[in-house]
Amino acid sequence: MKILFIADEEAKAYWDYFRKEDFEGVELIISCGDLKAAYLSFLATMTSVPVLYVMGNHDDKYDRKPPEGCVCIEDRIYNFQGIRILGLGGSYRYKEGKNQYTEQEMEKRIKKLRFKLKRSKGFDILVTHSPAYGLHDDVDLCHRGFDVFNRLIEQYRPKYFVHGHVHMNYGIKFPREDMVGETHVINAYEKYMIEL
Repeated sequence: MKILFIADEEAKAYWDYFRKEDFEGVELIISCGDLKAAYLSFLATMTSVPVLYVMGNHDDKYDRKPPEGCVCIEDRIYNFQGIRILGLGGSYRYKEGKNQYTEQEMEKRIKKLRFKLKRSKGFDILVTHSPAYGLHDDVDLCHRGFDVFNRLIEQYRPKYFVHGHVHMNYGIKFPREDMVGETHVINAYEKYMIEL
């Protein structure tokens, strides 16, 4: 199964120069946040592929006009053909605004999921907007990761942890991929394809 992850910047190849053949074999599209609602709706319509999303720190407009034909997976475990996907959007709080959380607020969100996590026996893919603390993040509050994500990876050992938020064009110090134990960590900036 091919899954296309997208985040932070609309891919011109997928929007301005759309070709249906670029999505051949793709069964699922997942947004890690900070993308225009119209872009997600466009992909859902033009590809006929299910589009899931979490919200980034710049997705306040989704409250008024959410992506049409797409499924929000915030604070839930979404099962797609037997693949369990946990969605936790937002960034570390660096100013007033929606979709920003302190470490304690993110921990509370995850604690509310404990029965769902137990019932589903964990998850296969962790989808977030923000990276984990010390893993693909930066020292400034805006781009700081959440330590609780490290604990989720350690406890549940998902096959993938996919995030956005830290743009690859910020510099070479931001890696695209990493491994943490058995978990493949991916920065989905713009677009990234995996095959399960």
